[in-house]
Amino acid sequence: MNNHFLQIHPEVAIALQQGKPVVALESTIISHGMPYPKNVETALAVEQTVRDNGAIPATIAIFDGKCFVGLSKEQIEFFGKKKNVWKVSLRDMPFVISKKLYGATTVAATMRIASMAGIKIFVTGGIGGVHRGAEKSMDISADLTEMENTSVAVVSAGVKSILDIELTLEYLETKGIPVVTIGQNEFPSFYSRNSGLDSPLRLDSAIEIAEMLKVKWALDLNGSVLIANPVPKEQEIEANEMKVHIDAALKAATEKNIKGKEVTPFLLQWIAEHTKGESLEANIALIKHNAKLGAAIAVAFCK
Repeated sequence: MNNHFLQIHPEVAIALQQGKPVVALESTIISHGMPYPKNVETALAVEQTVRDNGAIPATIAIFDGKCFVGLSKEQIEFFGKKKNVWKVSLRDMPFVISKKLYGATTVAATMRIASMAGIKIFVTGGIGGVHRGAEKSMDISADLTEMENTSVAVVSAGVKSILDIELTLEYLETKGIPVVTIGQNEFPSFYSRNSGLDSPLRLDSAIEIAEMLKVKWALDLNGSVLIANPVPKEQEIEANEMKVHIDAALKAATEKNIKGKEVTPFLLQWIAEHTKGESLEANIALIKHNAKLGAAIAVAFCK
């Protein structure tokens, strides 16, 4: 809490000092995940969902040479409108902070900053992972290595379906990161409730998950737990339908020579455009759904 690179919002700081539940939220969804004004509307709605379920939201971003933990509505609006905001993963943090640039944090960077602030629960849409064709490109998200090292639980709708989900699960197993799906035996695939892959673990309540987190960290087993929360059935897009769009999006990315950190935003935007916004609506629904579960876990964890 004394780190001079941290700027913690007073509401968040008081909650942490008093041992109240706090949920970290990323900012790439604002600057890189959706168009304006949908991005701002979604960010504020997710924060409200966290509040409605008994926790304090702490959206994380970088600017003015500081890691901000908790943003005002005006700051969220600013990030929603501003162009050329850095998409910040771990490797980018020293550069963006030292140059006092504007940075929207990915899963990895948000986890690290949340841990610095003392926040144990983080909610996102879907995590990064092993990219398709990684055996040639070696493209593996820093989200996974950060989950190995940082003791912050991640609530998501699984792994982004544009990735190689099976290899991502294998990688998580190798790194000793527990993967638990709430309420079903099959691991979800972001837009869809199903992936065709068994979940390594299953629990059915926020209390059970909070108990598991307490035990893991009490055993000095550092690192994250991936909590997979299937998208609500009424908002899901069937896995077979999504596969058609994902394959086409990947082909388009290859043809346009899209690489590195630009791949995921390109694919998500391409899919949203070619599903007539259906994937965007599913994305919004699953993030709110994750926020509700994340808040419930944070409340149970504090108790």
